[in-house]
Amino acid sequence: QVQLVESGGGLVQAGDSLRLSCAASGPTFSNYAMGWFRQAPGKEREFVAAISWSGGSTYYADSVKGRFTISRDNAKNTVYLQMNSLKPEDTAVYYCAGTGSSMYNLRAYDYWGQGTQVTVSS
Repeated sequence: QVQLVESGGGLVQAGDSLRLSCAASGPTFSNYAMGWFRQAPGKEREFVAAISWSGGSTYYADSVKGRFTISRDNAKNTVYLQMNSLKPEDTAVYYCAGTGSSMYNLRAYDYWGQGTQVTVSS
């Protein structure tokens, strides 16, 4: 069982950067692929980025490719999302999630954090 706690959200201006962190509890963090998802008001939750258990492979939504970078430190049981060149449309609650399946299987993420709010003003 993995428990996830996100941090690092906040209010920033367009063009700014922000780094989200997701701290995981449990001894098997390195066994899980991890992902970031987001949900804007009135919209469905959408995939943002994912990383394999080893950190050797990553996967991004087209909307964030080239601006966001996902990484992980298995020694610290933490996954990160570095967000650069933020846009108002990036405003959402950001959730980290874990899966024992492939990082590409977006329906298989079954461990979720409580979310952290990111607001980007224009």
